[in-house]
Amino acid sequence: MFELPKLEYAYNALEPYIDAQTMTIHHDKHHQAYVDNFNKAVAGTEWDKMALEDVIRNINKVPENIRGPIKNHGGGAYNHALFWTFMAPNAGGTPSGDLAQSINKKWGSFDKFKEEFNKAGLGRFGSGWVWLVLNGNELEITSTANQDSPLSEGKKPLLANDVWEHAYYLKYQNKRADYLAAWWNVVNWKYVEQLFAKK
Repeated sequence: MFELPKLEYAYNALEPYIDAQTMTIHHDKHHQAYVDNFNKAVAGTEWDKMALEDVIRNINKVPENIRGPIKNHGGGAYNHALFWTFMAPNAGGTPSGDLAQSINKKWGSFDKFKEEFNKAGLGRFGSGWVWLVLNGNELEITSTANQDSPLSEGKKPLLANDVWEHAYYLKYQNKRADYLAAWWNVVNWKYVEQLFAKK
């Protein structure tokens, strides 16, 4: 049975960029619901013995009659578990080391990378996610609908931003661009660099 991971920081630790009320509802209500519904969806199946990450990685092997709920709720549980780790108090700034070099090589500059990442987030129609992933050894920016994960496509997530309205609506209303711009102030680059180093 998968459990809701605890936040490593206080609900108000990301203010003023992400408010405490949004964090509380997002983690305790939305994420908890994905966890609960995923556990219900896999109960009594072979998939309830597997790690969540392995279920998402192998989602296309899940029988069609149960794939939808497992994909939606398992993806929600997995994506959010990652999302909290991609943020930290007193974070933001720019990446360093090999990751910074690779970003500059791929996009020309960190600012250009941010511009392309935000563009992908704005361009996601409806609900979904925007990601920095490793596709083999190649960095990519990609976007997924709903709770789909690039892990299901054989890609390694390095960074993600949640562009479902529940992630930002209380503070930013319909201004997704403002949320995307502010979010860079809380990105946990140290953790992203660690993930990149394990490639």
